[in-house]
Amino acid sequence: MTILRHGLAALAVVAALLSAPATLAREITHAMGVTDVPDDPQRIVILTNEGTEALLAVGITPVGAVRSWTGDPWYSHIADEMADVTVVGEESAVNLEAIAALQPDLIIGNKTRQEKIYEQLSAIAPTVMAERLRGDWKINMALYTDAAGKGEEGQAALDAFAAREAKLAEELGDALNEEISLVRFGSAMTRIYYLDTFAGLILGEIGFARPAIQNKQEFADDVGKERIPDFEGDRMFYFTYETGDGGGDAQEAEWTVDPLWQSLEVVKAGKAHQVDDAVWNTAGGYIAANLLLDDIEKIYSVASTR
Repeated sequence: MTILRHGLAALAVVAALLSAPATLAREITHAMGVTDVPDDPQRIVILTNEGTEALLAVGITPVGAVRSWTGDPWYSHIADEMADVTVVGEESAVNLEAIAALQPDLIIGNKTRQEKIYEQLSAIAPTVMAERLRGDWKINMALYTDAAGKGEEGQAALDAFAAREAKLAEELGDALNEEISLVRFGSAMTRIYYLDTFAGLILGEIGFARPAIQNKQEFADDVGKERIPDFEGDRMFYFTYETGDGGGDAQEAEWTVDPLWQSLEVVKAGKAHQVDDAVWNTAGGYIAANLLLDDIEKIYSVASTR
């Protein structure tokens, strides 16, 4: 009788398992391997600033995200959409306990930032990682939105951005002959930004040229004041990374009164434009990319491509 009861109980368990809906999952190939992810994840944690913008662009609000590099805790251009999102540390200092407490069903990150904690993240939830940052925001957005079950929407957004770039290029016309210089100030640091950067990629896609000395498939160089002549161009965009301690602003103030800066033809012509670091560099995602195009439209006084 006991054996019969156990046998019936076992059959009941099997029947329940057979009648339960299957857990649907898809295989996503990414920088760290292949991971099964839910078809329709509902609780996503995102671990890069550009990834946050990728999700917001397709209508997904993450349950957790890393803090914006500047802002309290989010960039002003995404703050309203992120009001109810939990901060889970920073890109380079993720809070694993905070992530686990959110009980995510998908974690999205980047190998450049989080390779060393991939196994720990994977123990919390399926984890997908892009390969790198710099100028790869479009490649990353395609992966992130696909993993989130919004691949078609992600591609549609990227196609819309490419169409906007093409329209802007047409509106700019001969202005595309200008060579564009990119310079960034930070606390005790000044950099020339090259092609493999967020802004560098977008400017190149629009069709702008770069000064010969800046026309490199590289990221950036930290420079001293003796390199100020290398900032020369037909037009310059410069941006300052200021975290609130005054260091970035102090660096900018010191360099922009230097005689070498003042002697640049682009400065004397009034074509050195200060732009928002979050938009032109630090945020590095889809929303910032569109705001960057807004800036170019305003500076060149061309019709809106929105």
